[in-house]
Amino acid sequence: MHPGLLALLSILAALAIFALLHRYRMKIGRAMVLSAALLALLLQVSPGLAWRTLAEEWRNLPTQETTPFLFATLTGLVLLVNVLGAAMQETGVSARLVPALRRLFGSRRAVLAGMPLMMGMLPTPGGIMLSAPMVRDLGDATGVRRDLQAAINFFFRHQLEAVWPLFPSVPLIQAMLQIPPGRLLVWNLILPLAGLTAGAFFLLRRGFPAAQPASAEALPGRRAALRDFAHAFWPILLTVGLYAGCHIPAALGILAAILLFLAAQRVPLARWGRLFAAGLEADFVLLILGALLYKLNLDAVRAVPEISAYLESRHIPAAALVFGLPFLVAFVTGVTMPTVAMTFPVLKAFLGEGPSARMDLEVLAFAGVMIGLFLTPVHLCLALSASYFEAPLGRIVLRVLPPTLAMAAAAFAAVFFG
Repeated sequence: MHPGLLALLSILAALAIFALLHRYRMKIGRAMVLSAALLALLLQVSPGLAWRTLAEEWRNLPTQETTPFLFATLTGLVLLVNVLGAAMQETGVSARLVPALRRLFGSRRAVLAGMPLMMGMLPTPGGIMLSAPMVRDLGDATGVRRDLQAAINFFFRHQLEAVWPLFPSVPLIQAMLQIPPGRLLVWNLILPLAGLTAGAFFLLRRGFPAAQPASAEALPGRRAALRDFAHAFWPILLTVGLYAGCHIPAALGILAAILLFLAAQRVPLARWGRLFAAGLEADFVLLILGALLYKLNLDAVRAVPEISAYLESRHIPAAALVFGLPFLVAFVTGVTMPTVAMTFPVLKAFLGEGPSARMDLEVLAFAGVMIGLFLTPVHLCLALSASYFEAPLGRIVLRVLPPTLAMAAAAFAAVFFG
C-alpha cells in the first residue's frame, strides 16, 4: 500500500474515533488525547520517534514554533482568557458591557459578529478565546442559543485570514508566487466578501429572540457606554498591540493586561489568587495537548508530504487537485500555515508565478484551506469553541456549513468566470 494512502486511512480512522468519543459525551480534551494516541499507534510513532521529532524541532525551528513552546503559550492563553472573563465578572465590567454595546452598535447581530471579526486581526493560535467571553456574555443576555453563539464566534473570527497581512500565510503566498501584495489582496477579497455576506444571511438572520424595548433607564448614555466599552475592551486591545507591535506572545500580553486590569479596578490582592484559580480548566489543557500531539505524529512520519505525493500520482483533474489538496491537508492538520507551506509548492505547477500567475486558481486553493479549517474537528478554534460554549461540535459545524459552502462556490465561480 502507498505510504500516503496508509497515512490518509490512519488519519481518517483517528478522526472517526474522535467524533465517536465526543458524540458519546466524553469531554473533548480527553477525546482529542485518545484520538492522538490512536493515530500514533496506526502510524507507528513510538515514544522514541516522538522524542527524536521534538529534538529535531528544537534544533531546526525557531523556539516559538516548537511543540513545547506552543503548548505552554496556548495553554497559558486559553486559561488566562478564563481569568480575564472571571475578573470582568467580579468587577461588574461584563454586566455593564452588554448594555453599552447595545447603545453603541444598536444591533445585537452587529455586535456578535463584529467582536470576533475584530479579534480575528490577532493571528495567534487559540486567539478565538479573546472574543469568546464577550460573545457568550452578550449572547446569553439576549437569549441566543449557545451553539449559534459558538458558530458566529468561530466563523467570523476567520474571515480576514485570506487578506490580513499579519497572518504569515499571506506574505508566504505572495513570495512563493512572486506577485505584488495588492494583486493578492484584490483577488483574495473574494473569500471574505463571500463569507461575510453568507455569514450574515445564514447565521445572523434567525435564532435571535425578539428584542425587548429598552427604557431610557435600561441603557446608558452614549458617553457612559463608551466608557464601559473601553473598560472591557482595552485589555484585548493591549494584548493585540503587544503581539502585533512588540511581538510579545499573546499569553504574556494578556497576563500583563490582567494584572493592569486588576490594579486599575482596585481589586484587593487577597482576591487575585481566587480569580486566577477560577481560570484553571483541565480539559482545556488536554485539548491543546491532544491537538499538538496530533500534529507531532504527522510530523514524525512525514505524513502530509506522503499524502500529497499519493494524490498527485492519481492524476486528479487540476481544479479538483487545486481545491482538494489544501482542503484535505487543512482538514487533517487543522492549521493554516503548514497547509500552505506543504501544498502550495506542489500546486505551483498549476498556479504559475509572476505576471502569469493564475490568481483565480490561487483563490480556489486558499478556499480549500479555509473550507478544510471550518469543517475539521481538529481545528483548535472549533474544538475550543465547543468546549467553551458547551455546545456539541457537530451542531457548530452544521451551523457554519452553509456559509462555508457559499465561500467555496464563490471560489469556483472565480475560476469559471475568470
